Amino acid sequence: MTLAYWCVLIAAVMPIVFAGISKAGRKDYDNRNPRVWLSRQAGWRQRANWAQQNSIEAFPPFAAAVIIAHLAGDSQSAVDGLAAVFVLARIAYGYCYINDAAMARSLVWLLGFGCVLALFVVAAVT
Repeated sequence: MTLAYWCVLIAAVMPIVFAGISKAGRKDYDNRNPRVWLSRQAGWRQRANWAQQNSIEAFPPFAAAVIIAHLAGDSQSAVDGLAAVFVLARIAYGYCYINDAAMARSLVWLLGFGCVLALFVVAAVT
């Protein structure tokens, strides 16, 4: 399995990690109504939940871009590199979101999205 495919797996698991962060250490967590409980959270817990939601939104285009780049027969090192940068950017994104660093969060979001676009561009010019 290529590094890019491993990055897809990591990106798929990332929302679960952010969900765990948002719920960690709270004894009043309601597993019968988790969305209602999460909607009442504030501060870093709320931002961790939002990072989870954004990670779910970012996953499909990334996974599609990696698969399309592979099918197009692109340079494996380019695909692996872009996928790795995407994952690192998404980890930084979650960190920035949880810690309320809005400008940095936006910049690393842009970097991650740029990697997705670059994967499509690389596939198109093959």
